[in-house]
Amino acid sequence: MSIVVENVSKSFGDPPTEVIRHVDFTIGDGEFVSLTGKSGSGKSTLLYIVSSLDSPTSGRVLIEDRDVVSLTSRELHEFRNRYMGFVFQFHYLLPEFTALENVLMPARKAGNLAEKKPYAEYLLEKFDLKDKMQNLPGQLSGGQAQRVALARALIMQPKYLFADEPTGSLDSTNARIVMDIFRKINAEEKCTIIYVTHDADFARLAKRSIHLLDGTLVKGEPKVARRATKA
Repeated sequence: MSIVVENVSKSFGDPPTEVIRHVDFTIGDGEFVSLTGKSGSGKSTLLYIVSSLDSPTSGRVLIEDRDVVSLTSRELHEFRNRYMGFVFQFHYLLPEFTALENVLMPARKAGNLAEKKPYAEYLLEKFDLKDKMQNLPGQLSGGQAQRVALARALIMQPKYLFADEPTGSLDSTNARIVMDIFRKINAEEKCTIIYVTHDADFARLAKRSIHLLDGTLVKGEPKVARRATKA
């Protein structure tokens, strides 16, 4: 399995309040998974833990047989850049850079800007943004900006794409466009996609759903067998 979540719990505050409780599941290569639950159920917190953007209070997350919690800051940065892409509810594009420059930002940081430029142009064209490449974020609609953000998440050709309410700030038409792009990426690129959504229709687009209730996995999700894994 590509992602193994073992007995993960997460607490906040003093005294601590447990928001994720002893969660176990596995996600295989190329899966298309929705993470669902009511507001406050802990689904976004769990996504952040699974994607290495946050650490569990207890338990561990294994990706590519690596315990991501044990990685140093530098190792984790390199690991994310190699394997992961992230999409959030808001696009977080840099306002002073064009759409193309925003997409290429991860490549710039990795030092392979020239190599990735043709692929960035390909992604923007594929996402129906060919005539918007030189536009600043302020010159884009909300749906267009989110598609630029999605292209940015894909520029390094990640094995895993994590998305937190990626359609939450969009109207129904643009939300559907983004979800259609997700499905195509999963089918064509075999990218493993895990996304949080509160929309039942979008949740059903996934091939599998992981549902949380008050921080606990709803019965029906398979438990993982405990095993020793080399970090």
